[in-house]
Amino acid sequence: MADERLWQRDKDEFGSGEYTSGPLAGQFVELTRLLLAASTPAQVLEQVVAAAYRVVPGADLVSVTLRAPDGTFHTPVSTGEVALELDEVQYRAGTGPCVDAADSGSPGYIRSEDLKAEKRWPDFSAAAVRHGYTAILSTVLMPDATPPKVPGALNIYSRRPGALDSQAQDSALLLATHGSLALAGTTAVSRAELESSHLRRAVESRDVIGQAKGILMQRRGLTADEAFDLLRRTSQDLNVKLAEVAQTLASRHSELDTP
Repeated sequence: MADERLWQRDKDEFGSGEYTSGPLAGQFVELTRLLLAASTPAQVLEQVVAAAYRVVPGADLVSVTLRAPDGTFHTPVSTGEVALELDEVQYRAGTGPCVDAADSGSPGYIRSEDLKAEKRWPDFSAAAVRHGYTAILSTVLMPDATPPKVPGALNIYSRRPGALDSQAQDSALLLATHGSLALAGTTAVSRAELESSHLRRAVESRDVIGQAKGILMQRRGLTADEAFDLLRRTSQDLNVKLAEVAQTLASRHSELDTP
């Protein structure tokens, strides 16, 4: 199932619950409980991203940027593969709302309500618009972190120009504050720990992608590069993570053979 569809389903279910009928503070009661129940930095970040996607008005895509002590950036958690690509555009360029919000001296948030007219980050803005995202809001996470803890930013993308307005900004800042407090309560927000978790998932993804490539090579007479390219194109066309496309093929290939 498409990654973004899963996030949208969760968002719709959350929107019908008791925490959306009252004032904003009421919405954060359950979110705060979930954040404080998280025992590791990775769990906290996952809850922060999920909460932002659910409660920030206009949020269509969410990610977290972390800045390592050597100044490099990476994205450990997101609601979709496109976020990784758009964040990476900023990391390569050394500028962009995610980078600017996570960097030292950040004003606390960076916002652009119309990326089509944005002049500050031409490479990023063009890439975001190509993918249909026309607004972004990035708020700082862990602004006073010192090694081994690392600072970062909560990044919220929207497909609607002007959707990330002052109300969305207030919600994001409040959530980022909750997230920062929860992160401070964990033993260490270390790049090594987060990358270790990411590496385990990457190894699992690599294995299933290898299985799917083998199936395509055997059945369609493709080379390894051609099989991977087919998986990649399918992932992009369906807006589904590459690993999920591979998992579906690897686990259901016998069904696909049935007339």
